[in-house]
Amino acid sequence: MCRYAMAPYKVHYVCLQCRKCFKYPWDSAVHPCPDCTAPMINAGHDFAAPRKNDKKGWAVVAAVLNAGLRYEGFEGCGCLHDPKFRPRTSAQVRARRRIAARTGTDEATALAARDPDSLENNATS
Repeated sequence: MCRYAMAPYKVHYVCLQCRKCFKYPWDSAVHPCPDCTAPMINAGHDFAAPRKNDKKGWAVVAAVLNAGLRYEGFEGCGCLHDPKFRPRTSAQVRARRRIAARTGTDEATALAARDPDSLENNATS
């Protein structure tokens, strides 16, 4: 049984400009940042925010969220969903973007790939 099906867990919403994260109920409402009033981005249930002064960490988070990905399913919750990979370093983001540009795959698919070399091997086959 999925742990998210048992109780109404809140979702992490992120303000990339302020480098802040807040938890709100999952709904279709727009949640503005309490500091700058910009609309925040839904980062998913399993988001772990980097420290506020970690510029490289927040750049990686911005790349993932701007590609349309969310941080979901890092740990097995019993609902048979595989854990999803998300890059954690700027080197991982650069490598995946380089391969995406070379192979012609979209950035979201490249950033979600656990092994970026598999993208390159699939494109050449």
